[in-house]
Amino acid sequence: MAGRVDRRPNPLGWIGLKQMKRFWFIYLLITPVLVYYGIFRYYPMLVQVTLAFKDFTLLGGIWHSEWIGFDNFTHIFSKNEFYQVLRNTIAISLLRLAFGFLPPIILAILLYDLHSSLLRRISQTLLYIPHFFSWVIMYGLVYALFSNTGLVNHLLEEIGGKAQNFLLDADWFRPLLIGSAIWKEIGWGTIIYLAGMSMIDPSLYDAAKIDGAGPLKRIWHVTLPGLQSVMIFLFTLSLGGILNAGAEQILLFYNPATYSVGDVIDTYVYRQGLGSMQYSMTTAVSLFQSVIGLILVLSSNSISKKLTGTGIW
Repeated sequence: MAGRVDRRPNPLGWIGLKQMKRFWFIYLLITPVLVYYGIFRYYPMLVQVTLAFKDFTLLGGIWHSEWIGFDNFTHIFSKNEFYQVLRNTIAISLLRLAFGFLPPIILAILLYDLHSSLLRRISQTLLYIPHFFSWVIMYGLVYALFSNTGLVNHLLEEIGGKAQNFLLDADWFRPLLIGSAIWKEIGWGTIIYLAGMSMIDPSLYDAAKIDGAGPLKRIWHVTLPGLQSVMIFLFTLSLGGILNAGAEQILLFYNPATYSVGDVIDTYVYRQGLGSMQYSMTTAVSLFQSVIGLILVLSSNSISKKLTGTGIW
């Protein structure tokens, strides 16, 4: 009908001017937060993006340095050293993902089936405590265990074995790195999965028992499908950080004897940025990390929604 006004709700949820006037006080309250994120988060991101395409000099500063287009990226991808650290980064991240993804799920299932609530709380606390330790403390614990005079070598000598330089052996670097990372974060992941399991309808377990399903079948047909959205969420976020192998941990763990397997993109950026003052080049590397991470997250989410109907958005 001519002249009829369409009053259907906006499916995109845009904020109208009338709504802003009506709730002006609420928007006034969130203004400081928006200003904070604009100044301290989004403005530095804008600076980082522009710096990656410039030849930064101290005299020219960020805004007055010369634009050089993709020269920084061309320079990066022409260096064999970059491909070495890229391989190390991907290898460490994939190992961390492969060996660190399932243990929290297994522990959560085991703790969930504990009949003693006291034992469950004590176990959760003991598993969760390392999450609050800094990597300096974690390295101190690893050093106490695996150094030349550490507990592991002491036990090896007691049983007639030969002491090994675990911390100076390139073959042991990645196992120690991944093992300590799992040790530190397994409690955090376990609590997340326990929270997800608490949302599963208990009647589903009762129905499975009535149907004659044993513990393993209940886990396969009830628990894991109930945790599907949580697993997809954590897996997708983990893929986004595939090029971030953990700079703080690696800076503490690696040494000249393990550079060949431990030098990653973050340590490479650290050396080139602070050591050689190549700020534009290191910013380009960081931008490369961010773009690849974004592509992986979007791709993983899209594939997950097609295969399972579940995504992180």
